[in-house]
Amino acid sequence: MNTLSTEPTCHADTDALLPRPGRFIRPGLASVFRSLALCALVFSATIAASAFPARAQDCRSSPAIGMNWSGCNKKQIILGGSNLENANLSDTDFSQTDLSGSNLKSANLEKATLVRASLAGANADKANFAKVEGYRCDFSDVSAENASFASSELQRTNFSKAHLTGADFEKAELGRAGFDKAVLTGTRFPMANLSRASFVGSVFEGAIDFDRAFMFLTRIEGVNLSAAKNLQQGQVDLACGDSTTKLPAGLTVPASWPCSAAD
Repeated sequence: MNTLSTEPTCHADTDALLPRPGRFIRPGLASVFRSLALCALVFSATIAASAFPARAQDCRSSPAIGMNWSGCNKKQIILGGSNLENANLSDTDFSQTDLSGSNLKSANLEKATLVRASLAGANADKANFAKVEGYRCDFSDVSAENASFASSELQRTNFSKAHLTGADFEKAELGRAGFDKAVLTGTRFPMANLSRASFVGSVFEGAIDFDRAFMFLTRIEGVNLSAAKNLQQGQVDLACGDSTTKLPAGLTVPASWPCSAAD
């Protein structure tokens, strides 16, 4: 009597193996069905992998569009003017590295180290800087519209004259960061630490979100905050403004600001 093999192979004639209503599936057939399911899964995974190939990490490769430097050591080198659009730069160490004028559009720099690095004049629109460590990083004149800086560590970072329309700084550490003359239309700072940060001369051409941001001695002299969202009187009372500071409707100028021009 012929018996079906229980080896895990792919069988071409599957119709003969399919159970009919009321038909008992023998133990050997159950093993065959499991093998067929496994073959189908492997086949699907192979097709998916070939359709969406992932670029392997190569720390020795030159800068290029879509490259993978994830986790690489790239500190203290000159990369100014590089084209790193759509590159995977997550967890990469760029400490004291020159990336000025580079193309970082849609690049992923999550958890990268940018301590004392320079991105001055770079194009980083829609880039991901979430959870980066960037103490004293230079973002001056950068274009980072709709970029994410969520939960980043950016104390004393220079954002002067940066274009940050639609950027997200939720829960970012921005103590003593400088946003002087930056464009901040639609920028979000919910729950960000803005203590001693400076917004002097910054441009708000629309709403800006300060929901629960910590604004201890934040410099807002001469700043028009009339379109600011979620700004509370308690935040204003902690900040440093002057007679030219404009506040949203319902908020009042403190009897005296807590710091002077010399501070």
